[in-house]
Amino acid sequence: MSFHLYFLCGLLGGIFGGMGMGGGTLLIPLLTVLCGVDQTAAQGVNLLAFLPMSLIALSVHVKNGLVRREGVLPLVLPAACFSVLGALAASVLPPQLLRKGFGLFLTGLSVSQFSGAVRTLRAEHRKKAAG
Repeated sequence: MSFHLYFLCGLLGGIFGGMGMGGGTLLIPLLTVLCGVDQTAAQGVNLLAFLPMSLIALSVHVKNGLVRREGVLPLVLPAACFSVLGALAASVLPPQLLRKGFGLFLTGLSVSQFSGAVRTLRAEHRKKAAG
């Protein structure tokens, strides 16, 4: 596989990850679809890439005052614990099942984001019409 293609995948995943939108939601499909990487391997590469991405993005967001510290521990502790369970499950599940599950997750996320955008646009339209 071409170095340039992997570089492009890393670039796009890093941009989205840096914005806090989850680089993996883009990186995993790019690796599996464009680069032909197995789903399990793509998820592993994503986790490895996430470490430096998240540390850099977190430091920038903290520096800019965009991170509220209250409530972090109750969020991070269960997430860290259940990430172990998720990793163990991913290591034994068939790649096709992981791929379908990830596709369903992305579909649900897309529907949720689209619905939220439509509600926001409708509310703005109502405000303009009333005012």
